Amino acid sequence: MTAGALHIALGPAGPGFAAPAPAPVEALVLGRTPDEAAELLPRLFNLCRAAQGMGARLALGLPVGAADHAALAAEIGREHLIRLCVLWPRRLGLPAAPLPGPDTLAGAVFGRRGLPDPAGFDGWLASGQGVAPVLAAIAAAFGPGEAVADVPLPSPATLAAPVAQENSPVARHPKAPLLAEVARRFGRGPLWRAVARLIDLEAVAAGRADLAPRRHGDWVHVAAARGTYALSARVTGGRVTALARRTPTDHLLAGGGALAQVLASLPPAKAHLAPLVVDILDPCVPVVIREAQHA
Repeated sequence: MTAGALHIALGPAGPGFAAPAPAPVEALVLGRTPDEAAELLPRLFNLCRAAQGMGARLALGLPVGAADHAALAAEIGREHLIRLCVLWPRRLGLPAAPLPGPDTLAGAVFGRRGLPDPAGFDGWLASGQGVAPVLAAIAAAFGPGEAVADVPLPSPATLAAPVAQENSPVARHPKAPLLAEVARRFGRGPLWRAVARLIDLEAVAAGRADLAPRRHGDWVHVAAARGTYALSARVTGGRVTALARRTPTDHLLAGGGALAQVLASLPPAKAHLAPLVVDILDPCVPVVIREAQHA
């Protein structure tokens, strides 16, 4: 098995997965000064460095400024664009598109009329504008109730617990009418999650997304492209003596979580779509998918 990877097995006995061992983050920062630990933590991971860095600084009692907040918003927007314009199109056999800049983002992503409302969603999907062909292909690939998951939204109290919860961009827009309409018609599946990315991108680009960090007890909560990071730290005598973190991937891979439910509701005849499904779920670890050969 590939060390540090999420291994997914698909076969006649049903889907299964083996999560990678947690990274020994605490051991790597214990005994360091808060500044040293805050510099090191984002370097340990390839993804969401702005979110990791902000969370580390806040948990360790260090200041953050306007530049940190701007970097976080830019990082979230870029992560969404990479999936909508590059990664998902490639999985669907569609041409990738260059990532638009701030001045061209609205037209390149949403088209002339902008983000659709529920009544205009079908027309937007068929319009061929922006990334509509990508979402239309996702809609066509999965029937209602396929590759779906129904887990509770996170709360400030549950974000620190490694239990199943919808710690994804959905949680920043739980009352979005378009999300509710997609869930009603298609279920909480790949299209629902893709639309949540679209809604979140529009909010981030317009400066309306609620990305402010929060504190709940000993834990700091920081927004990220995949959901929310929760970090807790203790500093004694100028040295880090404890550090803990929870990530959206922890909640995605928890027992009975979204990954398990999605794999269980993916029809065997559509096992070839598992890489797309996983890309939409977006765990922040390498993934190895093995499909068993049928007799």
